[in-house]
Amino acid sequence: MAQAGSAKPAAASATPGQVRIIGGQWKRSRLPVAARPGLRPTPDRVRETLFNWLGQDLHGRHCLDAFAGSGALGLEAASRHAAQVLLVERDSGLCRQLQAHAQRLQAGNVRIQCGDGLAALRAPCAQQPQGWDVVFLDPPYAAGLDEPALKLARRALAPEGWLYWESGREWGQAELAALGWQRRHYLRAGQVHAHLLALAPAQEGP
Repeated sequence: MAQAGSAKPAAASATPGQVRIIGGQWKRSRLPVAARPGLRPTPDRVRETLFNWLGQDLHGRHCLDAFAGSGALGLEAASRHAAQVLLVERDSGLCRQLQAHAQRLQAGNVRIQCGDGLAALRAPCAQQPQGWDVVFLDPPYAAGLDEPALKLARRALAPEGWLYWESGREWGQAELAALGWQRRHYLRAGQVHAHLLALAPAQEGP
């Protein structure tokens, strides 16, 4: 397990109601975000650290953003040349906003799906039979989705893939291992507890 990192809360870099893409082909693009209770776009500082962990260029990678919300994570991945990004969001108004963002950016590598994030993790992906290379999970903190989402994500992720997961608290290696995950990186920024996870090796029998 890598040593846990830490981060201070990010300074505001976009006005309220906006997110800013911080890297890649759409760097510095500012996108409006509709006001929704509990909607928490991932801060710039956290996204910057995340893409230091993943690598700045995601060429060839297929990504799923299962609780897309503002689209900050999935659109950041698409800006960094991911081959395909599927953004799933159940709020119809946010879905329309994500579609408008994709059209504005001329994002041919982005698909928007209005639906449930858990269902997207559960459903087999015809385009990705071996699983997604990167899965982003940022469910509402108060919805009790952490453990169900972590269990379903094991099926959705490619064997050598990465799971980025935001939670309202830090999860330690022991409790993650019980769910089949290894914690590779961690940071806290304000109320955001960001984890980068990989699938734990299969346990060999006696």
